[in-house]
Amino acid sequence: MAIPGKIIPLTFMAFSALSACAGPPESSPRPLARGSAPVADPIPPTDAATEARFESFLAGFKSRALANGITEYTWNRAMADVRYNPKVIERDRYQSEFTKSIWDYLDSAVSDERVATGKQMLRQYDRQLNAIERKYGVDKEVVVAIWGMESRYGAYRGKTAIIPALATLAYDGRRGEFFAKQLIAALKIIQSGDVDERHMTGSWAGAMGHTQFIPTSYLSYAVDFTGDGRRDIWSEDPTDALASTAAYLARSGWSKGQPWGVEVILPSGFNYGLTGKGTKKSPADWAALGVRSATGGTVPNYGAASILVPAGAKGPAFMIFGNFRAISRYNSADSYVIGVGHLSDRLKGKGPFVQDWPRTGKPLSSKQKVELQERLTAAGFDTDGTDGKIGANTSKAIVAFQKSRGLPPDGYATLELLQVLRGS
Repeated sequence: MAIPGKIIPLTFMAFSALSACAGPPESSPRPLARGSAPVADPIPPTDAATEARFESFLAGFKSRALANGITEYTWNRAMADVRYNPKVIERDRYQSEFTKSIWDYLDSAVSDERVATGKQMLRQYDRQLNAIERKYGVDKEVVVAIWGMESRYGAYRGKTAIIPALATLAYDGRRGEFFAKQLIAALKIIQSGDVDERHMTGSWAGAMGHTQFIPTSYLSYAVDFTGDGRRDIWSEDPTDALASTAAYLARSGWSKGQPWGVEVILPSGFNYGLTGKGTKKSPADWAALGVRSATGGTVPNYGAASILVPAGAKGPAFMIFGNFRAISRYNSADSYVIGVGHLSDRLKGKGPFVQDWPRTGKPLSSKQKVELQERLTAAGFDTDGTDGKIGANTSKAIVAFQKSRGLPPDGYATLELLQVLRGS
């Protein structure tokens, strides 16, 4: 449920204690069904001192797990062979200095191969996907697009043992509380009988199955669509995973018949101060300001909408609707949501974007983003922190600075903008 290499903490609905603890008698766990997930990759060794400290942490953590409804039987079974996984910490510590531009990201996310494979999956699972769409009211192409983005249609589900990975990350402490909650949720999943600890595999950060659910989201949204008594997102059969994704989107506010967004053309002299998710108008009101669909004509009334310019004034513009926000519950990065939305459109037979991406220059590095924030703040345009992340506060500061210099106020962070600030 995240951009590769990252996991985005989400806000989840409360999970019923009944469903969390329901399951077969502890002495007779149910056999796995419908084709089990592959057994996990081996864990590389670590030094004895680290392993001893890790075991001490687990001994202390046990009381927290039991207080949260995990039984002695489940704990002993799930934790019997758990060891510290140094590879997980290496992955967590690695932070790329540079990020991809949105056009490079989308070139991969919505490649011709991914579109072709997605159409093949729509045909292969036509019966299941149609039934899922009828039940949850979520477009099957969007569900398949998330499947394609998260695991390349099940080809890359991850083979990391989830319990040791989450235990390692909870022990490590950098995001310890978040992963401690995920570890308890994972133990509840095992206790429910949906999967055993050997077959609970996924990514290094705890995302699991065809559509990469983290444990807490699994508890809140996973469904048994096949009716075999288990919510099996690990199986070779993707049906439960796809239905669980549809259930997730439905409960996140998905509106049937509404697009995620529509590519639009902005008129000459458009006020870029109106762009961003904070400003919402009806398509008719946007049309009155000269906004037109990129394919011609006005945008139908799909509800309140915002204008997004993810590459600034020189790139494509999008009128985004409520379903954009529903997808963002899965992963909050705009590039991910646009990727899912555009891939789903391509799976429906629509064409590429009409407008070209700028495709010039490199994205700012993390250090350059921090410098940009520092220079904006020093110039009197407070970014409310210098964390190297271009969020709403930094974009607002950029717009204010651009206006003060007579530049198009699109809120887009570029090297050219940083160079202007350096010269200030």
